[in-house]
Amino acid sequence: MLTKYKVAALPCLINCVIIKLPYGNELIELKGLNWSPIKMRVLKGSSKKPDAQAQSIIETACRVLSIESQAIAELKSRIDSQFVEIVRHLSKCEHIVITGVGKSGLIGKKIASTFSSIGLPSLFVHAAEASHGDLGMISKGDMVIAISNSGETEEIVKLLPVFNRIHCTLVGMTGNRESTLAKRSDYILDISVKEEACSKDLVPTASTTAALAMGDALAMAFMELRGVQEEDFALNHPGGSLGRKLLTLVDDLMHFGEDIPKVKENADIYQVLKEISHKRLGTTLVVGDQDQLLGIITDGDLRRLIEKKKDISKSRAKDMMASHPKTILKDTLAAKAVRIMQDHSITSLVVVNDDQKIEGIIHLHDILKAGVV
Repeated sequence: MLTKYKVAALPCLINCVIIKLPYGNELIELKGLNWSPIKMRVLKGSSKKPDAQAQSIIETACRVLSIESQAIAELKSRIDSQFVEIVRHLSKCEHIVITGVGKSGLIGKKIASTFSSIGLPSLFVHAAEASHGDLGMISKGDMVIAISNSGETEEIVKLLPVFNRIHCTLVGMTGNRESTLAKRSDYILDISVKEEACSKDLVPTASTTAALAMGDALAMAFMELRGVQEEDFALNHPGGSLGRKLLTLVDDLMHFGEDIPKVKENADIYQVLKEISHKRLGTTLVVGDQDQLLGIITDGDLRRLIEKKKDISKSRAKDMMASHPKTILKDTLAAKAVRIMQDHSITSLVVVNDDQKIEGIIHLHDILKAGVV
């Protein structure tokens, strides 16, 4: 049975031609669909009514961020001489210990991890576990940073006399300068906040954010004072893309020995092409009788000479080379080699030693293949 429908849709008509076969045949086939182009348009004044729930969610999120950012901003006025003394003391420590419980404990773990990553061995000791043997991790002369917003956390207060007997330096990171922790500490880091971001004042929010930010401020100030460099940081991050970027040296990726493409200065065009093709780096070095570096020839250089309609069939390497090629030392980070290549729009660097003698060559593709960038 053939049925034809006209369906109104927007300002145009859609003509649907449908062939329906008998039901018992079990085959229903759509033979054709003829329709005119539909142009969609949004009518003025047809916007949906604001979603009250969505608006409430957005307002809550913005309020939280506003309160927490204000809490961090207010910490700046508390960076004083005590903060300076803490950082100086940190620079003399062999390792530090962070302690806390609950949300403060979680913040403490992150701070300890940050310090360890920049070269200051750090331990997190849960205040409750410390009373059951973990105090053995703390030694005389260590710095202990105890985190408690109230300054009256029972598990931490119980440890204060022990810290004193061990003769460690105690830093109280607290929001209450009149608390037991503050009064027993050698130094105080004030992380008090005017209000939590939780509307019911139940969930630690602004206070934990302030503690985390203060920990980061300590770590970064210590890092600057200690003079931690990229190479130092890389030693603690050998894995992943960060490790490859900060640990991989030119020496690890360069071509050396027989793999270095090079020709003598009097080599003809055929020798030059053979060396470029054989070593598969798109370039060859030009060297003198003492194997000293004179220049470099790339396949791009040859193409440009041909485009200028120059007859290079009788040319020698010294006539085609570019003098003073860019060089690099083998103990340089491969990531720096990439920056040099990008700055000069080239794809390879000659690796030399302090005496400017050739040690190898590194190509951009080698660095990309290693995943350095």
